[in-house]
Amino acid sequence: MKLSIQREALLAPLSQVVGVVERRQTLPVLANFLLEAGGEELKVSGTDMEVEMIARTRGDVAQGGAITVPARKLVDICRALPDGATINIQLDDDKLKLNAGRSRFTLSTLPAAEFPSSEQVEPQATHSIAESSFLRLLEKTGFAMAQQDVRHYLNGLLLEFREGAIRAVATDGHRLALAEVEADIGGEVRQLIIPRKGVTELNRILEQSEDPLELAIGQSYLRVGRDQLQMTSKLVDGRFPDYEAVIPFGLDRGVTLDRAGLVKSLQRVAILSNEKYRGVRMEISGNTLKVIAHNPQQEEATEEIEVETDFDKLTVGFNVNYLMEALNSLDGEQVHIGLKDANSSCLLVDPAREDVRQVVMPLKL
Repeated sequence: MKLSIQREALLAPLSQVVGVVERRQTLPVLANFLLEAGGEELKVSGTDMEVEMIARTRGDVAQGGAITVPARKLVDICRALPDGATINIQLDDDKLKLNAGRSRFTLSTLPAAEFPSSEQVEPQATHSIAESSFLRLLEKTGFAMAQQDVRHYLNGLLLEFREGAIRAVATDGHRLALAEVEADIGGEVRQLIIPRKGVTELNRILEQSEDPLELAIGQSYLRVGRDQLQMTSKLVDGRFPDYEAVIPFGLDRGVTLDRAGLVKSLQRVAILSNEKYRGVRMEISGNTLKVIAHNPQQEEATEEIEVETDFDKLTVGFNVNYLMEALNSLDGEQVHIGLKDANSSCLLVDPAREDVRQVVMPLKL
């Protein structure tokens, strides 16, 4: 292998792929990038056996070949080199040599044959969606995924392909987030669960672009691809709960108020909330919403907010963190909170568009 490449042209794909490379590995080769040079292209691959990332870039390839090298060391070297530097890369026996100006580096390698290759199974279905639309689905729901829950299917995000739309749903059992975008989808409803690592990496690499993103669905994987970048994630084996049964209906009490104002009030009140339970009490009376927090030190914080209501009185408690995350996922200036009673979940939506719905369970205070 022998090639020369501009620092920026190499650093971009390395930075995209390095996120999937775990610092602690059971197999030494999983701490490495797989570099494959051929034609006028350098392909960089990384994997943790659950998520695989492949990025391509152009370079002046004098001699093709494939080898694996320590991922984070290569990234750090490229970042440390000056802007505009030309990097000459050459494989010499079992060492990879990098030269740039007066800088010389020699990296250890492992054979490319040791790098785990992904299964090249034909997808069962492929769909196209604007990159920004898919990113919106993940951003509006991903925060509600469970973390290290024994119900492993909750430690991921449900993607549901349904007639004319793609829906994303996440829940940790205490709150639920749902977002939907229109898409050219037909046929039967298809569900798949992306693991947390896959969602995190997609959030990191996707951009606010209207360019098409290709989603290829296999029996046990989802492959997301655009231009010179491709990510393949194994799917979580499990059945996602019936989320539609969790979304409350028959909410006969509604509160409409300024979303940003409520977030700021909650941030202030949260300072004196119980550090363990993070509970706040919401007392609605007339056109006033009072938000109250207590803690074991007998400290108290109270905020009053003007609201529009269609009922007289209600007192209900919620986890303040869950409320703030739900509110921050909405876009409009106003938020509508649908309520039933002190023991029922609330539904938060933007009154102007209901493609994002947030459900938060009550907290007994």
